[in-house]
Amino acid sequence: MADAQISSLRATAHPLRLQMLSLLTSTAMSAAEVARELGITHANASYHLRQLHDADLVVVEGEERIRGGMAKRYRHLVDRAESKLTDEDIAGQVQAMCAELLRRFPLRQKGKGTFTDAELWVTPEVWERAVDLLVEASLLVHHEAKRPRTAGTVPVNLTVAGFRMEKR
Repeated sequence: MADAQISSLRATAHPLRLQMLSLLTSTAMSAAEVARELGITHANASYHLRQLHDADLVVVEGEERIRGGMAKRYRHLVDRAESKLTDEDIAGQVQAMCAELLRRFPLRQKGKGTFTDAELWVTPEVWERAVDLLVEASLLVHHEAKRPRTAGTVPVNLTVAGFRMEKR
């Protein structure tokens, strides 16, 4: 496996890094800002941001002078072309997604939402339409994401895993 693939696998298979990717979807943030938002140390945030950057999952969108030093501002670009993921990569992501869903679930509010788990047989046309709608929903929330705690916004969870299965 190439170094870039290993780096990407390790980066996306960590629940804290998934939180960071979500956080950095809406706005560019420094390690200090990420640390404050996630309640972790600055050193821990810096380490994980470097891992995400090395895996080409975040970009440095700018730098600013803070207390005599330079702070990089990182951003996750959702539309960026993704490298080919191996089954091992995807399995790591699924584990991290499961951990994140378990962390987020107790934070849910009553009201509009949906919980779906299904193993069904449908026509290829229905499946294609369902996948298109899932992609549209995912892109909608990513493109419309705002900086955390922006007035008029609410925190939400969207965890999606849709895939065709082998016939048994």
